[in-house]
Amino acid sequence: MKRIGLMIGLMLLALTAVSCSVLQEPEEASAPIEAAPIEEAAPVEEEAAVEPEAEAETEEMEEEEEEMEAVVESNPITFQIVQAESEARFTMDELLKGSPKTVIGVTDQVAGEILVDFANPVDAQVGTININARTLTTDSDFRNKAIKNKILETDAYEFITFSPTSITGLPDHVSEGDTFEFEMTGDLTIRDITNEAVFVVTITAVSESRLEGSATSSVAREAYNLVIPSVPSVAEVDEDVVIELDFVAVP
Repeated sequence: MKRIGLMIGLMLLALTAVSCSVLQEPEEASAPIEAAPIEEAAPVEEEAAVEPEAEAETEEMEEEEEEMEAVVESNPITFQIVQAESEARFTMDELLKGSPKTVIGVTDQVAGEILVDFANPVDAQVGTININARTLTTDSDFRNKAIKNKILETDAYEFITFSPTSITGLPDHVSEGDTFEFEMTGDLTIRDITNEAVFVVTITAVSESRLEGSATSSVAREAYNLVIPSVPSVAEVDEDVVIELDFVAVP
């Protein structure tokens, strides 16, 4: 009996310790989020004029001049994500008290830059996307604390980052109002673990002063060691987590 009582006491002590670590107040965001700047390429300078020969210029020279004019006329624009009109979120499914539950965590604290030349959209660049994990919220305060304290450890790892390494499928031409889709591959870092991830991105060029879009990827919890705390009411949490971003970007 004494041994059973001791075991029960140790179990209660362990549960109390786990509950305290889960329910403690996590750190708040250290500052409003800001975009990491994209390093733009140096502007192309127009070459000095060359005296033409006696005869008319050759076709090759004319083509070279046309290419140079196109470069000179290009106008790359740096767009920044607008927090007030944007949202980053994660979605995963679980069984809560025996019933299916879709958990959604959201935040508007997402930042990033997009460099676009509408005359040559195939050369568009996307800078590092930052999400402040300390500001993610769901429909449950208990779940919020569990996610921040035990899963994402946001006191130590404030940001989730995505650093693009390649973009495929960009169009050769974009007109105002066009919507196009492409894939963006890069390094996704959650806590202290980085893996390659692929986002499917859809963008509408509303105008030369407004982009609207979305990006979606799915990651495995195991790949980031995202372990769900043991809670009696929660069972069968999905292995995959969907990460989404709806955004508006302006110059």
